Amino acid sequence: MKNLLTKELRLTATILSYLFILFAVMTLIPGYPILVGAFFICLGIFYSFQLGRENNDILFTVLLPVEKSDAVRAKYLFTVFIQTAGFVLAFILTIIRMTALSKAPVYMTNPMMNANPAYLGWMLIVFTLFNTVFLGGFFKTAFNFGKPFVLFCIISFIWIAIVETLHHIPGLTWLNDTAALTDGRHWAILAVCLIIYVLVTWLSCKKSIKRFDEVDL
Repeated sequence: MKNLLTKELRLTATILSYLFILFAVMTLIPGYPILVGAFFICLGIFYSFQLGRENNDILFTVLLPVEKSDAVRAKYLFTVFIQTAGFVLAFILTIIRMTALSKAPVYMTNPMMNANPAYLGWMLIVFTLFNTVFLGGFFKTAFNFGKPFVLFCIISFIWIAIVETLHHIPGLTWLNDTAALTDGRHWAILAVCLIIYVLVTWLSCKKSIKRFDEVDL
């Protein structure tokens, strides 16, 4: 498994997957739907799957002396690695926004989503959608990825629109707090979203392994 993951990171991945991690910096942009940064991180991962398909990477992998299921696990681990890198960067920038920049006028009057633990939780849900809708859909055939990615785009932007609307609802304005560092409600949202991300991604991987086992390459 370690060798397969190394292959994913060094050979299969396109440079865009690593460059698009920097879209987490959108966390600092005021007056903009910053959750779109999570979508772009997933877009970078998509480009690696696109490159892999054009180079027959899946076929090459299963011809190696490895378990067929390990090929799926390696793809999921690569995806989680990129998502984790983007999340960590966003987490650091969110802490900066909630401390040193919490009173900055551009954030205090920001009509869009502010960076706080709830935002980080919503980010994990975008990643979860990618891991279920796109990865799960891809491994139905291990070749066709257009429909799963379009479906992910639609669902993820619906999700972004929903959570961007929440803090405008009376009684939920606390979701847009610029200094929510000590607000337990925010950290509870993040904790729940993290559990969802881990559990659903794991279940998606198990289901993809079953699907891929039935694919005739």
